Amino acid sequence: MNDIFGLTCQELQAALQPFSLPKYRAKQIAEWMYQRGATSFGDMTNLSKKLREELSSSLAIGRPRLKDRLDSADGHTTKFLLEFADGTAVETVLMRQPYGNSICVSTQAGCNMGCAFCASTLHGMARTLTKGEILSQAIAINDMLRGEGRGEKVDTVVIMGSGEPLMNYENVLGFIRLLHEEYVLGLSYRSITISTSGIVPQMYKLADEGIPISLSVSLHAPNQELRSELMPINRKYPLADVVRAARHYAETTKRRVTYEYILIDHVNDGEAQARELVSLLRGQLASVNLIPINPVAERHLLRPSAARIDWFEHYLTAHHLTVTVRREMGTDIQAACGQLRNKHLEE
Repeated sequence: MNDIFGLTCQELQAALQPFSLPKYRAKQIAEWMYQRGATSFGDMTNLSKKLREELSSSLAIGRPRLKDRLDSADGHTTKFLLEFADGTAVETVLMRQPYGNSICVSTQAGCNMGCAFCASTLHGMARTLTKGEILSQAIAINDMLRGEGRGEKVDTVVIMGSGEPLMNYENVLGFIRLLHEEYVLGLSYRSITISTSGIVPQMYKLADEGIPISLSVSLHAPNQELRSELMPINRKYPLADVVRAARHYAETTKRRVTYEYILIDHVNDGEAQARELVSLLRGQLASVNLIPINPVAERHLLRPSAARIDWFEHYLTAHHLTVTVRREMGTDIQAACGQLRNKHLEE
């Protein structure tokens, strides 16, 4: 059975050629899959019964199974564990924000970047996801929101879940382009953010794609030595090269780059690190997003006190960097990447 979920209209036309169907059928089927929640051809009532049976005999619509779900006490955050046909499971998070519904999707099952603070890396990487599997996370949540009957939908997407998106470049770009198609979600490119730990060649490649998505760079340290301790990928793609590539992205796309900076108590939150960070980023079209760490038990890294977080923020602001502190969402359901998947793997 060939899985057609995740195909573009053009790809669907090719898949449907053996059935000698007119081209418009591909768009009808795409809209059923991506906009109307169809999980089988039997749902597609504007196709004849005979055609539905013929298509069902050789084509499949791959959708993940909901393996687990956690809802935060405040009702703003929901974490889903979605399982694909081969038993591989990934996490996807819905965040109900004042400006709309934002989702965070995974691009790999697990991760092999080895960052010292992250739960996703504890069991390594099982495999990369196809563009259809990445898209299915967004469609599953959009279907759920539509089913609630309040006229809600997915408004923004951050590609910041488990995995390094730029190490799965072609599938991730295919997913982004599908999100933008009017027969899928019709999402503006400006409503999409992609995060990277600093895969320099692909950062330059992304800048040349001509799509105005936002880039978020996981920085987490202001110097080469400390960043290499926290993020082993820094030994392959040094800090200076990562920042240079991010500056190029901002200059090419005219889009402000966000530097993500996890604050870890007495590791990277001192005056010396604040001073180095100001020196590193001064003069860029960029902002810094400070993220007080969600502690992962196996990592033994702690969250700074509120006073230390405030001091660090105010130091950067006083030295003319644009700074935000990430609002905590889903702490009570362990919304940090990888924690729910790891729980099921261990069980």
